[in-house]
Amino acid sequence: MAAILLAWPLVHLAALLLVPAQAKPLSFAFLILAPLAAALACGLRARRRRNADGWIALALAMLLWASGMTVNMCADLLLADAGPITGLSILFYVLYGVPLTFLVASPARDPWPARLVDGLLAAALGWIFWVHTFTFATITDASAEGVLNLRLMFDIQNLFVLLFALVRHRASTDPQRRALFGTLALFAGAYLLVAGYINHFQMEADFGQLPDVLIGLPFLLLAWLALRPAPSSLERRHASSPRFSLLVHAGSPLMLPLTLLAVSGPLISRAPGLAVGGFIAALLGYGLRNILVQMRSFDERDRLTRLSRIDALTGLANRRQFDETLLAEWNRARRSGTPIALALIDIDHFKQLNDGLGHPVGDARLRSVAEALAATATRGGDLVARYGGEEFAAILPGIDANIAADLAERMRRDIAGLGLASPAPGGIVTVSIGLAALVPDAASEPAELLAMADSALYGAKRSGRNAVMQWQVEAPAIPAPGPRPLRGAA
Repeated sequence: MAAILLAWPLVHLAALLLVPAQAKPLSFAFLILAPLAAALACGLRARRRRNADGWIALALAMLLWASGMTVNMCADLLLADAGPITGLSILFYVLYGVPLTFLVASPARDPWPARLVDGLLAAALGWIFWVHTFTFATITDASAEGVLNLRLMFDIQNLFVLLFALVRHRASTDPQRRALFGTLALFAGAYLLVAGYINHFQMEADFGQLPDVLIGLPFLLLAWLALRPAPSSLERRHASSPRFSLLVHAGSPLMLPLTLLAVSGPLISRAPGLAVGGFIAALLGYGLRNILVQMRSFDERDRLTRLSRIDALTGLANRRQFDETLLAEWNRARRSGTPIALALIDIDHFKQLNDGLGHPVGDARLRSVAEALAATATRGGDLVARYGGEEFAAILPGIDANIAADLAERMRRDIAGLGLASPAPGGIVTVSIGLAALVPDAASEPAELLAMADSALYGAKRSGRNAVMQWQVEAPAIPAPGPRPLRGAA
């Protein structure tokens, strides 16, 4: 493929020199096939599914440019009066820059509604840019100044794509993304030079002459770059700093509205309605885009906040959420003078289960126990959390010791009723539960409730497991205060 692309301009040159009578149609064929070859190469690169949207944008730009050249060919070779369709070829050349502008100005990581707004802004920019060129010059009746302004507008468009492609290339941390923008920058630089030379130094040259060979070179370069097997070592070695990458990512969406404002400004005196429309599109488009991105950011922040409070294995609240909820419920109970209960639940012989059946089965048993606990503590204020390892905790606000004891016993019974196989004594998964309940006073802290529940859990384990034991706050002098078994079987 590289050999074919290298031979292409030589064959084009030979055709112009050896078949001068057919130089113009042959040159048109080469100038149409060159961007089509680039479009095909970009399409093939897109099939690798890495940055496919960027390569598709490049392919679309090449197809639009080829369409403009096709219109030029039809106007030159087939029509006696080319005036009516000349504007159509200019439109295609202008639209060629729209997908390129979208590519450099719309970060791929942004949500698709925001990128849709970018696409609409890029289309509006292309339309206004086209109208802008015709306020300086109509091709059928153009002054020298008007034609020069038209050429300068194309230079500005090409320079815009080159500069921002370089910025995006420098800011990209992903080698594949750097390869995309590096390819675009090299193509845009070559196209800027060739187009500038043709537009400013070969303005009077007709198609079918030697300068035509230069026109195809940027497209052949793009085709070769798109067909490269992997990013170059240079692209892999020079990674951007994260801060600069974030700065460019945040600032890239400004490219489109600012450019739209810049192109709309000079139209105020000649087409005020269109100019005002461009201003409104730029301001509303950027505002709408910001709203969409912020909504995505809020959703992502909420999702991360939820994940930071959820245990990944069981789906229950994690230790962080447990600590925050216990403190909040403790303070609420202290203010209102209502009781709060805490149950600590531990899976019996869990190490033996893990060693005998393996960690995947152990994880499955943890999830099953978590589901049973969550299905039992269903009041609005209840919270079941994974406290750590095979231990769970249930915060039960607003209920006294007797009701909490009934609930804890239901938890123990429901888990035993699942009949989950275990190598532990009894052959099934069981739990031991330590329960504590009290009305907080001004001097007490949640740690006291935790210590009571933990002591009660230790007593349940010591009594034979598969039991519920409650801490007695007010106990007779003899025996000493401590955990008292409620019910359950070893």
